[in-house]
Amino acid sequence: MILTVTPNPSLDRTYEVPALDRGEVIRATGERMDPGGKGVNVSRAVAAAGRRTVAVLPLGGAPGALVADLLDAQGIEVAPVAVAGATRSNIALAEADGVLTKINAPGPELSAAEQESLLEAVRVRSADADWIACCGSLPRGLAPTWYAELVARSHRAGARIALDTSGPALLAALREGPDVVKPNAEELAGAVGRPLATVGDAVKAAEELRGLGARAVLASLGADGQLLVSEGGVWFASARVGVVRSNVGAGDASLAGFLVAGGEGPGALASAVAHGAAAVQLPGSVMPRPADLDPDEVTVTSAVPVDRVLTEPVS
Repeated sequence: MILTVTPNPSLDRTYEVPALDRGEVIRATGERMDPGGKGVNVSRAVAAAGRRTVAVLPLGGAPGALVADLLDAQGIEVAPVAVAGATRSNIALAEADGVLTKINAPGPELSAAEQESLLEAVRVRSADADWIACCGSLPRGLAPTWYAELVARSHRAGARIALDTSGPALLAALREGPDVVKPNAEELAGAVGRPLATVGDAVKAAEELRGLGARAVLASLGADGQLLVSEGGVWFASARVGVVRSNVGAGDASLAGFLVAGGEGPGALASAVAHGAAAVQLPGSVMPRPADLDPDEVTVTSAVPVDRVLTEPVS
């Protein structure tokens, strides 16, 4: 079982539009409504893969009730923590050329009692979890050290932790030794405080995060592929992708693919890339099912192309 923790979940509305013209009336060609938040997306991808998952998340108001209903309809066990504020609603506009514009609401502010209830819910539901995936931004009210406290408590209980967050929350949690962290290129550059121009730059940055406490780093480099840097070695993987429809949740699908494949080594990296590649070819934040995966298009190598210039360098 994979337990996910989403401190700042959302109700996500995605509209497909021909083009985004400011000041004009735009008629959508398609629309979706999905439960959102990075941990929620990981649970959705795990469920789509046919594995059991439990989603721990604070929910409030009518949007929160709808998120719970949508998750339940997808076969996901929900462990809600009731909060006074309403769950946030986000909007994504997906253009025909693959460009995505997102409007993310701030979400409710959690009280000290609500924060502790969230930690307690994780403790109660984590006894039979193979992995705990802690994902996304922290809502108002939570200190940057909240994830660090969660990692420390979970490790004391013998659980393995995958962490997907950024900024001060990521840096604070590194000292507690999360089993794997999953930054994208921008988050990786922000963590080490310097630009990334090549795959080799990304490898060095990942190694620095390991030096700060992360046991493994699964780094997404966008269209260029993904890196896995761990005690067991360094691997690079990429996949050929057809038409990109939406990258919403693609990184979360990758993390789910990594965890359902065991969460370590080149085999898990290949699964991560296959899931991410499938996700970007689906509308909105639809999570890939096994039939959507094309593992034959994935290449994994320990001969990392360190001199390759990133398609989208991070300044």
